Amino acid sequence: VAHLGVSLGIFLGLDKLLKKLFVSASIKFPSALFGMFCIFVILNVLDAASPDSAASVVSFFSPAITFIQRWLPLFYVPSLVVIPLATKGIPASAGAKIGAILVFGWAATLAVAGYTAVAVRGIVRTKLEPTEPTPKPAPFTTKEITAWSIVFVLSFGLAVLSPGALGSFPATALPFLLAATVLGYMLGSSFPADLKKVLHPIVCCAIAADLAAFLLGLFTQRGFESILGAYLTKNPRDPGAGDLLMGFLGSVILSFSFSMFRQRKLVKRHAAEIFSAVIASSLFSLYSTAAAGRVLGLDGQFTRAIVPRCVTVALALPISSLLEAQNQSLTAAVVVLTGLVGANFAQTLMDKLELDDPIARGMATASRFAF
Repeated sequence: VAHLGVSLGIFLGLDKLLKKLFVSASIKFPSALFGMFCIFVILNVLDAASPDSAASVVSFFSPAITFIQRWLPLFYVPSLVVIPLATKGIPASAGAKIGAILVFGWAATLAVAGYTAVAVRGIVRTKLEPTEPTPKPAPFTTKEITAWSIVFVLSFGLAVLSPGALGSFPATALPFLLAATVLGYMLGSSFPADLKKVLHPIVCCAIAADLAAFLLGLFTQRGFESILGAYLTKNPRDPGAGDLLMGFLGSVILSFSFSMFRQRKLVKRHAAEIFSAVIASSLFSLYSTAAAGRVLGLDGQFTRAIVPRCVTVALALPISSLLEAQNQSLTAAVVVLTGLVGANFAQTLMDKLELDDPIARGMATASRFAF
């Protein structure tokens, strides 16, 4: 536990430090992305100089990386939980246009990424070699489920009977809403594979959190929307459960450097296919979304909010800030929804498009990278 706390704490501390440095220097570039590349470079330099030292660094941070990988979907789910607030004030016609851009844009971006990889593969003809499989997260134990269930029940009583017990209502409601979110994810993760295609664990997680918010709003007479506001306050001095979860997003990006390092041989061998597909699909996604918004007559503020729909939330939010999008909650929600569409339908669409090459399928799947 101490090892996990120290390694995870370093990730969180580094993320906060980089954010402060970038803000003070007025640098708009995502600080976590810069940190990720720096760590990746350092690991490679260290590996070249002393492979044992590089292995020791990877080993030291492995508890934190395992923790992040196991709970990764939870860090994105607050965006779905507060969708009722994010979409408030958006006309139905605009919502329909956003939905159309999301679905058709995802399919087109997948095709661009896949066919670009296929075209480049046909030129370079790099030989495929066996890759190291990614370990699956450990299943949740009965003790974990029981512990979170106890927190759920006890914290509900505290939030209802003494709403200001922990200093403020968001702080008092945090344990209950966090427990509801975690239990929803645990429940969704236990579903059979066929059911997960219909009810993804993240959707189950969001539904559980919203039901808990409705229940707490009913018993405290604060209302559903008020509880959602306490779930994601966006106030660092008085965070809610959603703020706590999304606070890990920068650390998620930093941890990707270790995944890249572990797959460095694969990345190097297929660099031409990977980077060409990434560049082509990213540019297509950004510019096609902006063009589609203009053609459909979508309000500019909504278009700017959904332009970064095919990148992870931790990067999409800084991009939307650069574009001066006013509704970042909409940005986060569209990114996560894009990821859900991809998770459920990417394999089927790739089969229809006859994208059989493993590298092409991998890059096409990654083009909806939300979580």
